[in-house]
Amino acid sequence: MRLRTQVLLLQLAVIAVSLAVGFGLVISGADDRVRDEYAQRALAIAQSVAADADVQAEVAAHQGQTLDAAELASGPLQTEATSVRERTGALFVVIGNDAGLRLAHPEVDELAEKVSTDPSTALSGNEEVTTDRGTLGESVRAKVPVLDGGRVVGFASVGVSTARLASETRRDTIATILIALAALGVGAVGSALLARRWRRLTLGLEPDELTELVREQRAVLHSLADGVLAVDSGGVVRVANDTALTLLGLTDPIGRDVDDLGLTPRIRGVLADPTPEPVAATVGERVVLVSSHTVEADGRDLGTVLSVIDRTDVARLTQEVDSIRAMSTALRAHRHETANRMHVLAGLLRHGHTDEASDYLDQLTGSGPDSTRLDGLDNVGEPHLHAFLDAKAAHARERGATLRLGDQTWVQGVLREPVVVTTVLGNLIDNAIDASVGGMVVDDGMVDGGAARDAVVDAVVEVEVLTDGDDLFITVADSGPGIGFDDPAEIFDEGVTTKSPTGVVGGRGMGLSLSRQMVRRIGGDIWVAESGGDGERDPGELRGAVLVARLPAMMADETGGT
Repeated sequence: MRLRTQVLLLQLAVIAVSLAVGFGLVISGADDRVRDEYAQRALAIAQSVAADADVQAEVAAHQGQTLDAAELASGPLQTEATSVRERTGALFVVIGNDAGLRLAHPEVDELAEKVSTDPSTALSGNEEVTTDRGTLGESVRAKVPVLDGGRVVGFASVGVSTARLASETRRDTIATILIALAALGVGAVGSALLARRWRRLTLGLEPDELTELVREQRAVLHSLADGVLAVDSGGVVRVANDTALTLLGLTDPIGRDVDDLGLTPRIRGVLADPTPEPVAATVGERVVLVSSHTVEADGRDLGTVLSVIDRTDVARLTQEVDSIRAMSTALRAHRHETANRMHVLAGLLRHGHTDEASDYLDQLTGSGPDSTRLDGLDNVGEPHLHAFLDAKAAHARERGATLRLGDQTWVQGVLREPVVVTTVLGNLIDNAIDASVGGMVVDDGMVDGGAARDAVVDAVVEVEVLTDGDDLFITVADSGPGIGFDDPAEIFDEGVTTKSPTGVVGGRGMGLSLSRQMVRRIGGDIWVAESGGDGERDPGELRGAVLVARLPAMMADETGGT
């Protein structure tokens, strides 16, 4: 049976049972209500007759057992009783004396005769309402004493036929049934409209289809490796699988407004503005790719679905690979350079140019005036940092910049986490090289670093690495134009970059954000010491940005201790 039919029949059954119970109670009590109404009406008529002063006087004048029926038939009591009966529609209006003899009756032949029902209650001074059978048939009757000067001199009896009562009850019952049928008809129409509305809300799916759909949805959603967060058109979260809860750091979001979830501004923006292309964002220590699209059915906006993909490990591995690639490139260049130098030195000695060979050796060992050796590198006794800084110096030379070490540089011991240090340091140096080369000065202004290298005055990056106990401090300064944001700390925000867009999935601007997360994970931090860019710059003067990183408990002695 279709869902619409089931809903319709169920609604009709509920309405029918409700009406049957409610109106059944009304109908069952209808007879008692009508009987009570008629009894009260008879009592009121009897009281009005008994309270009439003329009636009281006439009853007081006709006491005893000896009465003239002919006189009573034309007397004022008979006239009054007939008039009241005709006006009120009562079955009878009877007036009797203290002996129980009729002084007024609808049938003249009954005058001066004993009443057919017991009048003792009324003659004792009390009112009485009963259902009884008399000479005129069964009736609901009321007997009221007639007083004269406080003395009971007779009674007034008024009756309403039970046949009329039954007719009134039938009429009320029929009216009640008609009302119930009308209510049932209205309920049937409402049920039909409700079933139609229900069908639209369920997109025409039947109960078994809905049940199967829910099972499949749960199975699929919770088996996905990607996170899925669905928000309806009103901004309320309706679906969220386990992966989404983990990646977005959410707890029990179902039924809550999306603005109350505490999502990062970048993710909230993707959710508010459908973005099919993945956008990189950070959530705590995670890097995720988020995208969104709207869902429509039958022309109606059902809301937005946010897809979340974890890229934390990929992003970190990318930075680590970049660091390793830079070192391997530098080592390969050193190998070729060393081979070439050996060839040059062998040629000079073979041809007897010993003085020139001596000068050339001075340059190779760094003691010559034109040495390309990184000054101060001997102060870095840690092998990973030593090799990495040497490689970065070669990389800087290839980019047209000069990498130099600060005067305070001093590192001895062994790094506990060399990958973390080289990743953070490499990111800071690469950004500084980009800033310096991108802002190199020539005679007629600013040009791209690779466009007119011969005209460049200078591009410098200064690195200072030193230890304080087992903490490692890194300072990187550059000769670039400085940080152009009003708030320099924005460079650590996800997706913020001054570089031109590339084909990188999720966009650029994640390096510094990830570096800060890595450092904060171990209890340290990275901050902007100087944003730079103020005043005129002399050639080689470091007037660009200065960034500082503190990496706690990073150093160990040669044996592995602190």
